[in-house]
Amino acid sequence: MALEEKREKRPPVTPMMIEEEAALRNGSRGLTPGPWAEAAGPRPRTTERHIAVHKRLVLGFAVSILALLAVTMIAVLLSVRFEECGAAADGPPRASGNGSLSGAARQPPGAGQPPGQPEEEARGVEAAEEEEEEEEWQRRQELPPWARPRLPRHLRPLHYNLMLSAFMENFTFSGEVNVQLEVRNASRYIVLHAHRMHIEAVRVAEDKLAGGVRVARTFFYPQTQVFVVVLNRSLEVQRSYNLKIIYNALIENELLGFFRSSYVLHGERRFLAVTQFSPTHARKAFPCFDEPIYKATFKISIRHQATFLSLSNMPVETSVFEEDGWVTDHFSQTPLMSTYYLAWAVCNFTYRETVTKSGVVVRLYARPDAIRRGSGDYALNITRSLIEFYEDYFKVPYSLPKLDLLAVPKHPYAAMENWGLSVFVEQRILLDPSISSILYLLDVTMVIVHELCHQWFGDLVTPVWWEDVWLKEGFAHYFEFVGTDYLYPGWNMGAALIRMLANFMGHSVFQMGLQDYLTIHKYGNAARNDLWNTLSKALKRVGKSVNIQEVMDQWTLQMGYPVITILGNETTDNIIVISQERFVYDSDAKPKDPSRGDNSYLWQIPLTIAVGNTSHISSEAIIWVSNKSEHHRIPAFEEAGWLLGNINQTGYFRVNYDIRNWRLLINQLTRNHEVISVSNRAGLIDDAFNLARAGYLPQNIPLEIIRYLSEEKDFLPWHAASRALYPLDKLLDRTENYNIFNEYILRQVASMYLKLGWPMNNLNKSLVQASYQHEELRREVIMLACSFGNKHCHQQAATLISDWISSNRNRIPLNVRDIVYCTGVSLMDEDVWEFIWMKFHSTTAVSEKKILLEALTCSDDRNLLNRLLNLSLNSEVVLDQDAIDVIIHVARNPHGRDLAWKFFREKWKILNARYGEALFMNSKLVSGVTEFLNTEGELRELKNFIKSYEGGAAVSFSRAVETVEANVRWQRLYKEELFHWLRKSLTH
Repeated sequence: MALEEKREKRPPVTPMMIEEEAALRNGSRGLTPGPWAEAAGPRPRTTERHIAVHKRLVLGFAVSILALLAVTMIAVLLSVRFEECGAAADGPPRASGNGSLSGAARQPPGAGQPPGQPEEEARGVEAAEEEEEEEEWQRRQELPPWARPRLPRHLRPLHYNLMLSAFMENFTFSGEVNVQLEVRNASRYIVLHAHRMHIEAVRVAEDKLAGGVRVARTFFYPQTQVFVVVLNRSLEVQRSYNLKIIYNALIENELLGFFRSSYVLHGERRFLAVTQFSPTHARKAFPCFDEPIYKATFKISIRHQATFLSLSNMPVETSVFEEDGWVTDHFSQTPLMSTYYLAWAVCNFTYRETVTKSGVVVRLYARPDAIRRGSGDYALNITRSLIEFYEDYFKVPYSLPKLDLLAVPKHPYAAMENWGLSVFVEQRILLDPSISSILYLLDVTMVIVHELCHQWFGDLVTPVWWEDVWLKEGFAHYFEFVGTDYLYPGWNMGAALIRMLANFMGHSVFQMGLQDYLTIHKYGNAARNDLWNTLSKALKRVGKSVNIQEVMDQWTLQMGYPVITILGNETTDNIIVISQERFVYDSDAKPKDPSRGDNSYLWQIPLTIAVGNTSHISSEAIIWVSNKSEHHRIPAFEEAGWLLGNINQTGYFRVNYDIRNWRLLINQLTRNHEVISVSNRAGLIDDAFNLARAGYLPQNIPLEIIRYLSEEKDFLPWHAASRALYPLDKLLDRTENYNIFNEYILRQVASMYLKLGWPMNNLNKSLVQASYQHEELRREVIMLACSFGNKHCHQQAATLISDWISSNRNRIPLNVRDIVYCTGVSLMDEDVWEFIWMKFHSTTAVSEKKILLEALTCSDDRNLLNRLLNLSLNSEVVLDQDAIDVIIHVARNPHGRDLAWKFFREKWKILNARYGEALFMNSKLVSGVTEFLNTEGELRELKNFIKSYEGGAAVSFSRAVETVEANVRWQRLYKEELFHWLRKSLTH
């Protein structure tokens, strides 16, 4: 039975990661039709390229045109050849200046000259790199404008007038888009994105003048998902033109673009249609300039049957009703915005409404039965409070007159921050207090906090290109914790990289800098240097001079994060040696760039440090560590004292010590753990387990640390232990000596389990924040006890399940229902599995449905697990996004890991066709199925599969190989060391 995974400390989202994902996006989703085209069935599309010749042309002109046709066809053929040669190109050349179109993906420069590298050699390498970049730039210029990975820059859209008709009876739609274009450079070509649609007509006209610009021909170029309009003459510079395109397409049964979903109400299946355009899927719904830099205003009209309603980013301005039962909703014009967070929906939902202090109308739309039950009330109320919080924090008002929250049954992500119309999958926004746990409430809260932050970071100020996507995602992640702490003070949430930046700047100065950044760049685009410059100026205003760009580029342009090692100096009193290196789980893994070994990774690290003894700890000091190794004097460092780094876990790095200091810290935790703060106790546990897993630390150190937990009354250290034990448990759960590890963990948990006991019954319907820490501590301990086989825990779970079955009344306490369901399915017979399966189908509460489905994956019966895996591919039984969770949870079960791995390989074509374009989902699936494979045989199977498989996800599979190689290495080097210590410990 699997421990529940709850990871909070993650590597920072770096541009290197975004480059890899952008390469994958361009390879499997951006530049090729991909498997979706095969899976979706026939669709209308333009298949012939033709040149319309006016019938009145004289023969001489006809001959000329035929000659031109021949030349053009040769050029097109050459462009295809160029595309094949240049397919690996990562993006257009760099451009200078704020708000410019920057390169899509290139190797980030080093943070400085690597130690020991001669200056002449460094200059030579730099010159060679520049020459290589120049050659690549030249190669790209040889490509025709439609074959380049980024749109040509000679046109800029100013405004879109988009009129849609949605036909829900046959899931098609028609559209007419009028784009006002500004000409920057003369050209005969209009190149814009369009994918998987049938173009019926194209017209180009110069504004304010009668007559049009004749269109010579049009064609699709599928490799870059663009539509090309070739004109008879060039568009003139500094003039504006109108491009009109009439088209039609399918409302897909997929997860991206303009797609359909359904739900059942009173036994009747009802359909809805909704958009998901991020990152590159607006082009499936209308021809557009589908890159973040091309901001424009939008005027949208949607025609639909009167039995439906339509939603978009802005409020409805007017509605025109027709006699045949159709209605057209005309929406107000948007501010300047990018295509990826444009949105609309056609549904027959109902809503509830509230209004903020500043007059913003907030509505939550959902299935009528969910609205009637009040399942959206919690989300609606905290959204109002959070808008008011963000307006006060940023000193920038929310920019639109309304914000709609739309809860849909099917969606590729937890949520999408469309400006004014945020879309959530139901289980991440609907909450029934009578059956939802505190953990579920916390999850819903953080998703909403995250998405609302994007209304400022992402929508109001948008990254120039996807390499700076962390400008929105990093801040949204940071504010998950800031916003949650605002709603529920004392929940002790903490974050990562941005928190470190805010901490060393000072929170008030940091806040002032963010206010300036949003004010300067609102309704526009920004790159990371725009943020760094603004924050540096904020520091200067308070008399501090720190080059934020120099510090933060090292954190955002380099892969991974560092580990700091602090060593005492045995020969000199009060002197310590501080060194840094990149933290990796597998030191044998080769760096992706062979020219850049791990020795060249350096960060400027704000290391906070304190010294302590058995009764107290000193105030913290800050040391900026910027070299590979440094010596520092610590005046108050006593011989019997210990050192503690990264005070209150404000820095985004791990800290290691010499064994003597680890021993002193372990002794301190055992004698009086409260001398060390709660967050640092959690940090010590988290660092120790991860350092040991990576081979930086003996395997026994983390296991010795957790011996003190029998006296620990705070939630965070227990949570850190549970989270850190999870991957270790997965490395060991199929070994013959697993029971030794199992027994050791049970001994550490037993006394606290007895002290806390089980919750008496369901929590009060009003989830009292004061009880959060205590109830979550109890839950964490019960989960560990049941997972590792505490007999009383197993008996209690079985009793609660049996009572539910016999009485048909679910009296299982809300906060431990998932633990009880999983334990019951694992221990009890097939009848219990069938009972949970029946309840999964009958419940309409999304939170309950989720944990019931996950419980089914806990079975020890391999036949039932195989049955569930096969059922997961039936969309009528298991929603598309939930099928991934089924496969991953079976892979986490030691009885099902090999089954899930086999199923994944056998069904790869189906899975890749379903999820291939949804990068996050495909990546999650590959990672989830492979992350706990740990034998030489499984590693060979993975490598052999990668050689033979078809489809995208190259980056995900590359990471999977690294993970499995690290797992195999740990088994080979450290497994016996761990078991040897455990045997010795258990006999004493």
